[in-house]
Amino acid sequence: MQFARLNGVTLHHQVIGAAPGRPTIVFANSLGTDFRIWRDVIVRLAGDYGLITYDKRGHGLSETGNSPYTMDDHVGDLAALLDHYQASQVIVCGVSVGGMIAQGLAASRPDLVRALILCDTGHKIGTPEMWDARIAACREGGLASMSDAILERWFTKEFRKPENAEFTGYRMMLERTPLDGYIGTCAAIRDADYTMHAGLIEVPTICVVGTEDGSTPPSLVGELARLIPGALYQEIPHAAHLPSIEAPVVLADVIRAFVDRLPTAE
Repeated sequence: MQFARLNGVTLHHQVIGAAPGRPTIVFANSLGTDFRIWRDVIVRLAGDYGLITYDKRGHGLSETGNSPYTMDDHVGDLAALLDHYQASQVIVCGVSVGGMIAQGLAASRPDLVRALILCDTGHKIGTPEMWDARIAACREGGLASMSDAILERWFTKEFRKPENAEFTGYRMMLERTPLDGYIGTCAAIRDADYTMHAGLIEVPTICVVGTEDGSTPPSLVGELARLIPGALYQEIPHAAHLPSIEAPVVLADVIRAFVDRLPTAE
């Protein structure tokens, strides 16, 4: 395991090297998960690309820090991690809030970003009223009281079978997320709006979405793709909010095809 103290919090992360000159892909995870959601994608890319994964503050094995957060806190953490390794011109692959972090990084630190892979995310996700209601429900009953409703949006009906051990495992990942980290990140999403920034993105971008996503549906991801000049759009059938779990082979192929067609880094 790898840890680094950055911006006042210790971030858990993993760096997997590749041959010199190969692109580096950075993975940013969603609300209520940690970087293990990318495992089945990463094993298909390891060796061909440099890979960096990390648990954002308040998730996984990273410290919680002072909650609630702003999206700038999350963006600053990723920038600090990349600076820590002197990494630049990386391809940022973010899902859900991770995709918002990717957009924020492209806006605030364009020197770090070569391209964006925005999975199941939006320029703005939900409404303030929705997020305030979720925060209140979390404080009252904890994550376990909400997990059924959340998981219904995350995964397809086929995946959500009680006998599916993977489904049980991801339920545990969600329910064991530190409550302050979850609530803090809900506040960050509530207050973030990258609508104006999206039209200013200048790096190659692809927006990817599971066709059965109940959290950030294809209509929202398609809207984001239309806002970003020249962005590609790709739907993944038979997957919901987390294609890295339900369709890792397809997502890995999408990532590989996109990265291998990028212009040569300067």
